[in-house]
Amino acid sequence: MQIGYARVSKQHEQDTAAQLRALKDGGAERVFTEHASGGRWDRPELHKMLDQLREGDVVIVWKLDRLSRSLKDLLHLMELLGDRGVGFRSLTEAIDTTTPAGRMMMQMVGAFAEFERAMIRERTRAGLEQARLEGRVGGRKRKLLPHQEQDIRESVGSGRRTAAQCARLFGVHPSTITRLLRR
Repeated sequence: MQIGYARVSKQHEQDTAAQLRALKDGGAERVFTEHASGGRWDRPELHKMLDQLREGDVVIVWKLDRLSRSLKDLLHLMELLGDRGVGFRSLTEAIDTTTPAGRMMMQMVGAFAEFERAMIRERTRAGLEQARLEGRVGGRKRKLLPHQEQDIRESVGSGRRTAAQCARLFGVHPSTITRLLRR
């Protein structure tokens, strides 16, 4: 079965008529229509469509960005469709994963996305290293100063105070004291 998916961002300002016409002309036997942002994952009609897909079905969209605005989400959806044995067609971009050329095109898109993720990781690593060289350290600020930690260890270790008393005294959660004592 060929199943269409049409989406517009705003219900009152945009219309799905052009998409619906193109999907019907493209062979869609059933169409799921959504009025929601493409950047959101919680789209009820999208999930309803995904739940009803069977092996051999083909999902048709007018444009790739109608399915998702996020490349990461788009690739996730493509992987999901592929795992279920479902084909994909985008009418505007002429991508059709039911053909060898269409599968190659999606693999190239996936390769570019993987390359971009690797570049982001590399830039992030370089930025963190530069920050370390400049004396900046990532993560949350420590709740307790080193001399406070030492005082807590001594107080609890000697039995002068309980962990709960130290937590109240220093204004931290008891689990902070427990983690400190475990280290």
